[in-house]
Amino acid sequence: MNDAAQRANMGLIGAIVAVATIGGLLFGYDSGAVNGTQDGLRAAFALDDWWLGFTVGSLLIGCFIGAFFAGTLADSMGRRNVMRLAALLFLGGAIVQGISHDHLIFLIARLCGGMAVGAASVLSPAYISEVAPASIRGRMTTVQQIMIISGLTAAFVVNYFVAQAAGNSLNELGGIEAWRWMYLAQAVPAAVFLVALFFIPESPRYLVAKGRNPEALKVLTSLFGATDGALKLAEIQASFSSDHRPRLADVLAPNGGFLGIRPIVWAGLLLAVFQQLVGINVIFYYGETLWQLAGFKQSDALLINIISGAVSIAACFVTIAVIDRIGRKPLLLIGSAGMAATLFVMVFAFSQGTLDTNGKLVLSSDLGMVAVIAANLYVIFFNVSWGPVMWVMLGEMFPNQIRGSALAVCGFAQWFANYLIAQTFPWMASQSLAGSYVFYGVCAVISFFLVQKFIHETKGKELEAMEG
Repeated sequence: MNDAAQRANMGLIGAIVAVATIGGLLFGYDSGAVNGTQDGLRAAFALDDWWLGFTVGSLLIGCFIGAFFAGTLADSMGRRNVMRLAALLFLGGAIVQGISHDHLIFLIARLCGGMAVGAASVLSPAYISEVAPASIRGRMTTVQQIMIISGLTAAFVVNYFVAQAAGNSLNELGGIEAWRWMYLAQAVPAAVFLVALFFIPESPRYLVAKGRNPEALKVLTSLFGATDGALKLAEIQASFSSDHRPRLADVLAPNGGFLGIRPIVWAGLLLAVFQQLVGINVIFYYGETLWQLAGFKQSDALLINIISGAVSIAACFVTIAVIDRIGRKPLLLIGSAGMAATLFVMVFAFSQGTLDTNGKLVLSSDLGMVAVIAANLYVIFFNVSWGPVMWVMLGEMFPNQIRGSALAVCGFAQWFANYLIAQTFPWMASQSLAGSYVFYGVCAVISFFLVQKFIHETKGKELEAMEG
């Protein structure tokens, strides 16, 4: 830890990180809650494969809407206020999804919950990066991924025990179907998030962008002390254009560029889209379905989800230990190579299975174990690398002037890619589970070479030194 980090108010920074990343916890929980509810959704709303994919993916439609508008709203309303709005949407969406008996109302609630997920996903890492010292910024922002996976794992644990208590997800528990409790449970952390957001300060970089320099200085002084706070204020002021405040058009290249967009924004889009094209959220959204397709019982499939969540959290702690030492780009390259290898092992296992009389894939016990081990190694490689590092880099790689606008564009692209993966998996899996994983594996291979060519290291650089 350098001198600047040692002089920082780590207690306040830690509290800010803890509050901001509750959004990540909810992001993970809302994303993972659907994993054990798909039998209930089919039964309650008479869904076929396409409509199940759309119902699961409707969260993601909300996500790319929320991510797109969050960046620009955060530049006009402030990071903290937009996160408060997201917390309200989280809370309302959780309750309505749990009690709705009308599919349209359920979809609207899921869309609103998705808007909250999308907003929190881009604003939490951006907010953390704007208050943390450069030397520890990667570690602090990686906490977001730990909270996302913790939320996913919490959803898996709740789903497992609720289903066990009821007998299965379709039975009632306390007069309410078990699968509905899987949605209702997320209302509690949503309420905590909303209340906690009233106890943290606004981002000093947003305050400077709005010309509220005395307030920014007060926040910076509380974070870094009077001397460093004043110096940081001057650096932030110098990083903003004097002729206009941040706007969406700032993502366009002043002197041209591919499709008129700045190269740094293209780099962010690359990270955002390929994080999804490697297929990680098939494990998180459809884990129960995936493992049942591979021949496991529902109870075993839900336990495998919990194991995947636990190893994901452990992998993120590895990232915290190394990201500010070895950097972002090496982790991305390691992750791409590891994911490609493990995905193709899964392809091998799935391709060796047989079909039963219902057309369901059946794996031998040995092949099933190979698939489970490969899947968990794949999850480890993702969560050591692309999982947290993509969010770290999106929060820090853009200059102050374009950060909100670039996050809007990249967040939209990330969640749109996420939606396409979630929407297409049930159909792709019904055609060929092995073929689906060939696609994800090829994307992992491509991502390695794209990172090698287009991604530049940001380790240890101040946000005011970012260029683009």
